[in-house]
Amino acid sequence: MVRAWYMDSSEEDQRLEHHRDPPHFIDLDELFRTTGVEYFKLNPDDPVQDEKLEKIKLDRNYTYEDQIICSKECLPNYDEKLRSFFTEHLHTDEEIRLVLEGSGYFDVRDGKDEWIRIEVVRGDMIVIPSGIYHRFTLDSKNFIKAKRFFIGEPVWTPHNRPADNMECRELYLQKLIKGF
Repeated sequence: MVRAWYMDSSEEDQRLEHHRDPPHFIDLDELFRTTGVEYFKLNPDDPVQDEKLEKIKLDRNYTYEDQIICSKECLPNYDEKLRSFFTEHLHTDEEIRLVLEGSGYFDVRDGKDEWIRIEVVRGDMIVIPSGIYHRFTLDSKNFIKAKRFFIGEPVWTPHNRPADNMECRELYLQKLIKGF
């Protein structure tokens, strides 16, 4: 089951579980309410064959999918890529990830611009809304294998902060104020 908590602002080592002392954990309802991030728990034994996944793909119109493996052995330019993933950015489309193996962290900004760290493990699927500032890093195991889902043609372009004048950012902020 996914865990989420407020982080401190330290960026010393992106793989450490930085958190306040004591950590302020939040539940999935609070995560959604404060960020718009959605979470789905799929069968960790075989998340790809879980019937819920087919329903999610159909309901959300995900028409393209691929797979990514992040590890020193499998990802070309590993250190550079990991730094890129950890640079605060946003996307014009949702970012959807289903963890097939391994684990990692997605950090997202809440409405007060504070970091919330979301730990994902096998069977966790999250949907990060377009326009939210976020970043990704691996945990100390340095390995994750995940499916990526898209509506239509895949768009991976990160827009590093500041990108406040982008339409997707403005729409996200409106949703944040009105409620998701």
